[in-house]
Amino acid sequence: MFERLTQQLLRLPRAAVIGWASGLILLIAFADVTVVVDVTLGFLYIFPLLLLGMALNAWQVVLAAALCTLLSDRLDPFPMEAQIGRDILIFLTLSMTGLLSMGMARSHRRETAAEQQLEFLIESSPAAILTMHSDGRIALANPSAHKLLAAEKDSLNGKNIAKYVPALASIGPARKNFRTEMQTRGQKETGEAFLADVFFSTYDTPAGPRLAAFLVDASVHLRERAEENLDQLLSSSRILVAAVSHEVRNVCGAIGMMHENLVRNGSLRGNQDFEALGTLVRTLSSLASLELKQNTQSAPAQINLSDVLTDFRILLEPICEESDIQLIWGVPDKLPAVEADAHLLTQVLLNLTRNSQRALEDAEKASIEVTASLTESGVVLRFHDNGPGIKLGQPIFQPLQQGASSTGLGLYLSRAFMRSFQGDLRHEPERSGCCFAIHLKAAQV
Repeated sequence: MFERLTQQLLRLPRAAVIGWASGLILLIAFADVTVVVDVTLGFLYIFPLLLLGMALNAWQVVLAAALCTLLSDRLDPFPMEAQIGRDILIFLTLSMTGLLSMGMARSHRRETAAEQQLEFLIESSPAAILTMHSDGRIALANPSAHKLLAAEKDSLNGKNIAKYVPALASIGPARKNFRTEMQTRGQKETGEAFLADVFFSTYDTPAGPRLAAFLVDASVHLRERAEENLDQLLSSSRILVAAVSHEVRNVCGAIGMMHENLVRNGSLRGNQDFEALGTLVRTLSSLASLELKQNTQSAPAQINLSDVLTDFRILLEPICEESDIQLIWGVPDKLPAVEADAHLLTQVLLNLTRNSQRALEDAEKASIEVTASLTESGVVLRFHDNGPGIKLGQPIFQPLQQGASSTGLGLYLSRAFMRSFQGDLRHEPERSGCCFAIHLKAAQV
């Protein structure tokens, strides 16, 4: 009841509170003069000081306490011994009462403002916000939660979260409060399934443990990610097939020349197997010469190289940390835009990272250095490690090499990817370690 009365008083205008307090002071002063009792009425000034503390600042409260002390001293018909000590005691009591009221009012206003801001944040949040009892019953659900779960307004309170997000229902009371996240499947009121990113935490209340959860529909991001991965797969496949076809055509050309030489020699003329071999070579050469039409724009894509390298650094740092490799980052903060595909460029950089990671397994003080420099035509990225390096003359860009890890296509495809957007990947011999240079063409303004 006192809390409710305080809230009502705090909602009143400042002038109204001061008016009520002034009226009480006048009423007490009048009663102090007219009412004849063997007790002082000065203690009643505590009540107007309580009101004034809600509307005045500190020095104004002290002045009001001094005024009430003066009225009590002058209007009290019963003079007492040690009047000065009594006045000091009354002044201190009234001042402390007013200042205490002022502090409580300010604290209450701050709490009220914080609650209003929190309530506004919850109500206006685009993310679905839910709080649940320990048994899974929903205690609070904001409008976004009703929208996400396709439920009618204010219809989720009291329902069990197991119907909508079963994974949250399986979280029982925890011994310690915790915060974590997960990705799980949910179900709307209509029965439609969706993918949800859930950020949840537990907390304690006087009524028992509670669970708070933020839900975000990740279905759209999942679809966009799947479509982007498909486009990247098709693009990479076209580049791969085109690169392999080029190598096959080279082999077929060499075999065709040998076949023509043998035909001119005449020693195998009339041999059906020899003629069939020529037919097979010509057929294979024709198949390898088929052009795959790429669904690309007329102009090469332009990317912000600084953003791509920043994202790559986020991927590279934990890899180096886990492998105990020192990362030396020598890339300027600002780089010009280049013509490239961000996804394929990242794949090339990650392939170089994996190669360096394998090469540095036995190194005592392993390090990887990434630098960038400007040229007349664009930007050159250099990826250098202090591993054993590569022997001179080794055909590192040749596909399907013996002794290579996996299929031996990593560097071959990386160079093909770079050349697909008019860039290049080159090996630069070093006295120690291994260095690859990625050449990127500057974007046309």
